[in-house]
Amino acid sequence: MKTQSWRSAFCAAAAALALGGVPFTGAAAQAAFPVKPMTLVVPFPAGGAVDTLGRLFAEHISAQTGQAVIVENRGGANGNIGTEVVVKAPADGYTMLLAANGLATNSSIYPNRSFNELRDLSPVAYVGYAPLIMVVAQGSELKSFQDVIDKANADPHAISFASAGTGSAPHLASELLKLTTGTSMLHVPYKGGAPAKVDLVSGRVSFMFLNPLEVVPQIEAKRLRPLVVGSAERFDLLPDVPTYKELGLPELEARVWWGFMVPAGTPKAVIDVLNAQINQAMRKDVVKEKMKQLGMVAVGGTPEEFGAFLREQVDKWARVVKASNMELK
Repeated sequence: MKTQSWRSAFCAAAAALALGGVPFTGAAAQAAFPVKPMTLVVPFPAGGAVDTLGRLFAEHISAQTGQAVIVENRGGANGNIGTEVVVKAPADGYTMLLAANGLATNSSIYPNRSFNELRDLSPVAYVGYAPLIMVVAQGSELKSFQDVIDKANADPHAISFASAGTGSAPHLASELLKLTTGTSMLHVPYKGGAPAKVDLVSGRVSFMFLNPLEVVPQIEAKRLRPLVVGSAERFDLLPDVPTYKELGLPELEARVWWGFMVPAGTPKAVIDVLNAQINQAMRKDVVKEKMKQLGMVAVGGTPEEFGAFLREQVDKWARVVKASNMELK
């Protein structure tokens, strides 16, 4: 394929959207992309929010290209099983991964994996994120983020935090909090989020980080109370809750996120077509509204922007995992 600049490739991809693809030139191919069904691997079980997000984009990409997008759920090992399926797939754009934030932490938590996310995958598009929200029981004496820090400083055994298990996003966010503030807090890992939330609501643990889909209904029901949101800007569903940036601690920002990736070696022109299709879907009101219902903030952008974000996330959480001597149990 003839080499072309990112800008010219992107423009060519965008211009071909009306035809459902982009023509290739040179010896590599003489056909448009895509010309056959595609597979979107969701590395989590069917029925959850990530699966819903994947099926939403599969539907719209299919409608835009005229080719079916088949969602394949390959859950297990915090996303590693499904990710490995994509890593081993042909680098032709017909197998995509709906990656999640665990992709950036698994290299530190699972050092013996057979693949590396930065070496073996290519970024396509950053779809969106949901900020992790620090919450306490409605009747907790902790009325603010500063109350948590002050109590932890006064008594290193006074504050405990729940998580859905060692290495989960709530656990990592809490370890980042400890590392940044220099406080001591007790980690109470649970086998899943449901039992953790039961003890959180009852006050058996001091706080927990949760995503909006899990926590907003509990806040509205007056079972939990939010102290801070882990995003750079205030969150639409909780507009009265401050951000870490407002508290002078922007480095504590923590989120769960999602994006599309393909096997390394996928032609740049193919990646640009996929990126354009994903961004086109994200501009639709129905997609934006569904993401909002799922507690997600839409992002979009270029493959390069998503790649830079992924590298930053890998470095950030590697430091946290190393500093906390994290071990999976």
